[in-house]
Amino acid sequence: MKESPIFVKTFDLLKWVIGHTEKFPKTQRFFLAKRINDALFDFYELIGEAAKIKERQIVLLQQADVRLQRLKHYFRLALELRYVSFDQYTFLVKDAGEVGRLLGGWMKSLDNTRNHREGGSAGQR
Repeated sequence: MKESPIFVKTFDLLKWVIGHTEKFPKTQRFFLAKRINDALFDFYELIGEAAKIKERQIVLLQQADVRLQRLKHYFRLALELRYVSFDQYTFLVKDAGEVGRLLGGWMKSLDNTRNHREGGSAGQR
């Protein structure tokens, strides 16, 4: 069975982020590095739940979107504090942007499906 691109891309991003946050200064590994990792792990868990719990998909995907934004903000802080290079920051922003577009497409497809069902049932009355 082929896994959805959002899961593959997020998993790859997780591996990359973990590899970089473990190189943060020791004083930041349990603070900023943990927040970065937690934001991405939370995102991954939320999209996994959204794939399984259909009646809560929109809410879970909205929460996932918030976590993705947090990840970007935390990584920008890591750049400002010089824990990551500009190239590393650019890589994360680019990949997180791709994941965000996949998430947005998923959310839009749910909205279109809901609108189609509502429109279809209204025409049958």
